[in-house]
Amino acid sequence: MKLLILGPGCARCKRVEELAREAATTAGVVVEIEHVKELERMLEYDVMATPAVVLDGTVRSSGRVPTVAELAEWMAAAKG
Repeated sequence: MKLLILGPGCARCKRVEELAREAATTAGVVVEIEHVKELERMLEYDVMATPAVVLDGTVRSSGRVPTVAELAEWMAAAKG
C-alpha cells in the first residue's frame, strides 16, 4: 500500500505523516509513505489545496488534516 502526502512540507503536511503512521499501526497494515513536494507531481492528481492524501492512486482528502480514524478506515478498506 502506498500513501502520498502532497504538499510543500509545511507543519500540516508533517502532521498528516505522523497521523498516517499512527493509522497504519491502528489498521495493522504496512504502508509506504512518500512526501510529494514537487508541483508537477502534485498537479498529476488534480488537487487544488494541500495537504492532500493519495492512497494507492486515489485522492482521499485535500486541504485538511484527516483524523487517525479516517486514515485507518481508508487503509483498512484499501487492504481489502
